[in-house]
Amino acid sequence: MGGYKRRLKVERDRGNMGSSQRMLLAVLGIAVNVLLAFITNKVGFLLFFDTIGTVCVTAVGGVLPGIFTAVFTNVICTAFDKHAIYFGFLNAFVAISFHWFLKKRSLKKVKDVISFILIISLITGSVSFLIHWFLLDGVQSSIYSDTVLSFASSVHIPVILGSFIVGMIMNLIDKGISIGVVILLLRIIPHKKLEEIKEKSWGQRPLSAEEIAELEGWGKNIRLDIRKKITITILSVSILLVVVTGFIGVSLYFNNLDKEKTTDAQNMLRLVSEVVEPEKLRKFMVFGDTAPGYKETEILLKHIKENVGAVEKMRLIRFEMNGGYIIFDISDEGLGSNDRVEYTGKMEAYKSRLIAGKDIEPIEHSDISGLMRSVYFPIRDKDGKCICYAVADISITYMTDYMRIFIIRSVLVLMGFFILVFAQGMAVSNTAIVYPIRSMAKCIDGFTELGYDQEQLDENVRSIRRLDIHTGDEVEMLYHSICEMTLNLSEQVRELRHLTDITVKMQDGLIITMADMVENRDSDTGAHIQKTAAYVKIILDGLKKKGYYTEKITPKFESDVVSSAPLHDIGKINISDRILNKPGELTDDEYEIMKTHTTVGKKIMENAISTVRGENYLKEARNMAAYHHERWDGTGYPEGLHGEVIPLSARIMAVADVFDALTSPRVYKEAFSVDEAVAMLEEGAGSRFDPKCVEAFMDSLPEVKMVLKRFSRSMKER
Repeated sequence: MGGYKRRLKVERDRGNMGSSQRMLLAVLGIAVNVLLAFITNKVGFLLFFDTIGTVCVTAVGGVLPGIFTAVFTNVICTAFDKHAIYFGFLNAFVAISFHWFLKKRSLKKVKDVISFILIISLITGSVSFLIHWFLLDGVQSSIYSDTVLSFASSVHIPVILGSFIVGMIMNLIDKGISIGVVILLLRIIPHKKLEEIKEKSWGQRPLSAEEIAELEGWGKNIRLDIRKKITITILSVSILLVVVTGFIGVSLYFNNLDKEKTTDAQNMLRLVSEVVEPEKLRKFMVFGDTAPGYKETEILLKHIKENVGAVEKMRLIRFEMNGGYIIFDISDEGLGSNDRVEYTGKMEAYKSRLIAGKDIEPIEHSDISGLMRSVYFPIRDKDGKCICYAVADISITYMTDYMRIFIIRSVLVLMGFFILVFAQGMAVSNTAIVYPIRSMAKCIDGFTELGYDQEQLDENVRSIRRLDIHTGDEVEMLYHSICEMTLNLSEQVRELRHLTDITVKMQDGLIITMADMVENRDSDTGAHIQKTAAYVKIILDGLKKKGYYTEKITPKFESDVVSSAPLHDIGKINISDRILNKPGELTDDEYEIMKTHTTVGKKIMENAISTVRGENYLKEARNMAAYHHERWDGTGYPEGLHGEVIPLSARIMAVADVFDALTSPRVYKEAFSVDEAVAMLEEGAGSRFDPKCVEAFMDSLPEVKMVLKRFSRSMKER
């Protein structure tokens, strides 16, 4: 456990070092961008050069450091360019697009590079133009303003078109220079160093594009995999974060703006009440605009209104039972003195308070100018009696339009951070969660598909260890547990296979011992069980080469048949020595007794099989013991089976048994030559023997002769 913790700490330190390097790389990229942008801004150069650091960082450190560089470059550039913050998402888009280009295309192909520069310039130039022209201050917000005006004037085109063309040209030059710097940088930095930096962004051994594609294909049948879940979660949280942040910001700004405009209007009306003399107002109420000082007072009120931009109208009104009477109207409508206004809409609810000269809260209403808010301030004489009201109308529609632009600008600002947060979440989820877990799952799945072949198990253990997952968290702990589990499983299978081999050898030894017990009683069957077993193996190999009975001849079938072939005559243990070793031909009764060795052998094998559970190699021993004297034409014994109804192992043994009997000497006959024996087998093909078994035997005569020669030499040496 202590060793594991130390290993985990080493892996965590390695991950932290990689993160520090990428962070340092991003800081350098930001410094380059900001410095170049500051210099070009101060000298009035027409290019920004604020993406050189972005594309360089993306090429060296990957897309996430590139996006970080892009977003924070524009945040810092706001210190000397107030509009820079709105273009952070566009710079991030350049980082994402360039990362895609590096994965799918090559910087060595001039055609691909030129196409990328043209496309990215067209996109960024068009979006930048729309932001400048429709959300900011038009051509005046651009550093190209003088150039645009001169260009549009010289070629006689609209300023808006001139702004678009100049912006496109400058973007094309800017992006072209940026890509050129990247190409030069990548030639300077050693390839090994680039790979080292990129490797440290992984939570495991870096995967090639082919390995990633293989992982993607492996998980394509998962309806909702972990990446989709993480993506949905990150996307939802990011959008929710942007929406909530934007909503709170917009709400606070709108409330502050609303309060600020209302306060400005109230302060303006308070000033009006202080500069207008109450006694003069009474004269103006009686004599109207013909009263002395009326015009001078009207001019003064206009000057006061002009200093408060949010106020659309300002009036001085005397309220009575039948309506309000205008004293002054400082607005575009220009109502005359003593013109009457009706109590309409929400004003009707405040009629009594207006007549009584009490304080009135702002009233919202609609008129021809749109949605308005009317602020009322009573003008009183020295005795506190209300002479009239100073009324200011603030345009809420104007504030709503302003808020719409503010919201769009807020979205542009937040979009860059949204891209950064989303990219960070996806990068971490892919390299530290999705790919490591999917790689482990694929390897474990390989265990179930490969079966229990030892070499394949060992290779799978090595493949899991090659993943080298070092996320420094629970995923890494799971990885090390799986490594230990797979290694233990492989070793257990290895040990089990070793024990199985020992068991098989014991079984083979037991079979040979049992067969020897029978053979030693028969004076004529010299090395019969060894030779027939060898011939059976030769026939099986021949059938496989010719593609006969491929569904039947499996590795297990072949092993079972070869291993249990020596037991084909086990039933002779029940035959008396008098008959078994009789020097002459057997009588009919003796032959019938001899034939019972097949049924006795079957019974002995079935008794042995019944004591062992599961698949048992003795089943083929039973088939050979019982049916190796059956004939292809159905005239054999003990059951008169025919054709492929006879078990394949018994049909193979029939050929091997007869060939050995023909080529071996007996007390009642001499051994036939190989050619004579082969001729008899060929004659019996299709009647006594399975013709395919005979064909396989004939095709392997060199191997047959080697077996016969080897055992003949052994018999002579005895």
